[in-house]
Amino acid sequence: MTLPLREEKVFKDPVHKYIYVQDRTIWDLINTKEFQRLRRIHQLGTCFLTFHGAEHSRFSHSLGVYEITRKIISQFERNRYDDWPSEERLLCLCASLLHDVGHGPFSHSIEKTFGTHHEDWSCRIVLGDTEVNRVLREVSPTFPQQVAEVIAKTYHKEIVVSLVSSQLDADRMDYLLRDAYFTGVNYGMFDLERILRVIRPFQGHIVLKESGMHAVEDYLMSRYQMYWQVYFHPVTRSAEIVLHKIFQRAKQLHEEGYTFSFMLPPLPSLFRQTLTVQEYHMLDEALMQTALMQWSYERDPVLSDLCSRFLNRCLLKYVMLERIETPLIDQLREMMRSFGIDPEYYLEIDFPSDLSYDVYRPGEHDEKLPILLLDNKDTLTEISRKSEIVRSISGIHMGKYHLYFPEELLDQCRSQSISPALCKLLRLE
Repeated sequence: MTLPLREEKVFKDPVHKYIYVQDRTIWDLINTKEFQRLRRIHQLGTCFLTFHGAEHSRFSHSLGVYEITRKIISQFERNRYDDWPSEERLLCLCASLLHDVGHGPFSHSIEKTFGTHHEDWSCRIVLGDTEVNRVLREVSPTFPQQVAEVIAKTYHKEIVVSLVSSQLDADRMDYLLRDAYFTGVNYGMFDLERILRVIRPFQGHIVLKESGMHAVEDYLMSRYQMYWQVYFHPVTRSAEIVLHKIFQRAKQLHEEGYTFSFMLPPLPSLFRQTLTVQEYHMLDEALMQTALMQWSYERDPVLSDLCSRFLNRCLLKYVMLERIETPLIDQLREMMRSFGIDPEYYLEIDFPSDLSYDVYRPGEHDEKLPILLLDNKDTLTEISRKSEIVRSISGIHMGKYHLYFPEELLDQCRSQSISPALCKLLRLE
């Protein structure tokens, strides 16, 4: 059972101007300690080291996703669409608000090292002994399970999942606009109001009127530009690589029985991958920044150096490669070892397609539901069949390999006699 608030609550927001909270359940969820923790998690991970304005949090993004979902549902209700299951309103709002509640520090960097997934942690927080769970159970005993199923994309009604997780969902629409605003770029801007005007519930799907196709094309182009210009920026990737190497080194040292001069809970549980929900709540960027600062003075030279690099933005240099020549890379590794530089921690080959990203996947059986256009004859058509623009960018990969290494390697190479092939690889000609 849920009740409306006696007085509507309002958050001032730079992207949506105002975010309106009208339900007691939503207000209570916002005030749980698990949701408030998101104030201490950067939305864009290490991107603030490239775009200094990118200091916004998962908290503000989650509120934004909730607000877009609320606007969509309000539009459905105002127009009294028969295909909208009005009884699912609160479920959609709660899942939108909580979809990122399990995000760890620095976005996806910890996930890569420790094999965790923020969606799994979001579900554990929703279902566990938490303040979030207690608020949801006040709606009904089965309500937390329903919210978890929407987040996990297993809920039995596609129309509900689509609002939170599809190829045109409230999550993507908010993060593109919000990330563009805080990074100071124009790439992510698109006509949200137009999309909200043409979005419809239809036969169990979320669809768009065909007349709104150009607004969706604009959205997909914005997404394309944001990924290549912001999310895949090579300096941001360098910071993520250094951070991943820090966690990798710390985990290895812990497994070898190394005695850290600084260690706070829940870090040992993180290394052992035995974190409880209560310990996970303690894991935020304030704690990790403190650990990085202290570890920059560790006696282990690799951990100390990597932490100093991250904290002081002395990141890895990179060169772009058309292709990977394995014998040459192996030769580079051997040369680094001869200079006393461990290639396991100071050499990385990165390629954007390894980040599991596509601008748009038209396949109807893809886990990300396709964008469907509704014409005036009530016929549904997947957008890439009507849009030449969408076809041209679907599944496209324009990235190049990036080889990352410490800049001081170049100084060592200049003082030594190295092969012409390595000189060319490292741009030393």
